[in-house]
Amino acid sequence: MSEVCNTCGLPKELCVCETIAKENQKIEITLIKKKFGKISTVIKGINQNEIDLKELAKKLKTRFACGGTAKDGAVELQGDHLKDIKAEFVKLGFSPDMIDVKKV
Repeated sequence: MSEVCNTCGLPKELCVCETIAKENQKIEITLIKKKFGKISTVIKGINQNEIDLKELAKKLKTRFACGGTAKDGAVELQGDHLKDIKAEFVKLGFSPDMIDVKKV
């Protein structure tokens, strides 16, 4: 017998909890300047109780071929990825209306 999701009661293979959670996230994407003038793209506003930040960071780092981390409720990617990141979040299932890209 397969495992059952505690939230929705469906089997783990059919669980839709993360899909529903992705549509309700208010995401803010900004650039910050770090030590020695390095630029980082910071993604905030994702509820880490509903969505696995480490898994999301891994997918984004692979897609953009950069380093990065998931810490303190945010995902940091090395480099400037503002022009392509919104499209990537839409591909991952997030709502385009809830993504706010702030240019500095």
